[in-house]
Amino acid sequence: MAYRVYLVDDDRFLLDLYAVKFRNAGHEVSVFDGGESLLAALRKEGAAPDAILLDLIMPGVNGFETLETIRKEKLVPGTRIIILSNQGQDSDIEKAKQFAADGYIIKASAIPSEVFAETIRIIEGGPPPAGK
Repeated sequence: MAYRVYLVDDDRFLLDLYAVKFRNAGHEVSVFDGGESLLAALRKEGAAPDAILLDLIMPGVNGFETLETIRKEKLVPGTRIIILSNQGQDSDIEKAKQFAADGYIIKASAIPSEVFAETIRIIEGGPPPAGK
């Protein structure tokens, strides 16, 4: 099954890297360079993506502000929102849980194929991998 995935990161290299991974597997991908552009798209689009991979540290509206706005405005209630960040502190993970993030992946400790697999698992509602 093909999914719609939105990637949000200010790092163009990483956006391209993840976009290629998902597109090569047959999924539809849209990329956004920050929270403002994502929120604008979510407010005007009719169809919601299956998942949003959201970086935390971005200029302008950061990932937490973006996530908070999505939740407050109920922009995409059925969409899985996964934090994809190098910020791995317990406080960041806890804050993501408070905003009902569906997953949290630390970029530095996950290769693109692992990010891909974890995203698909979260979309499909599967159990976490052993040891997680």
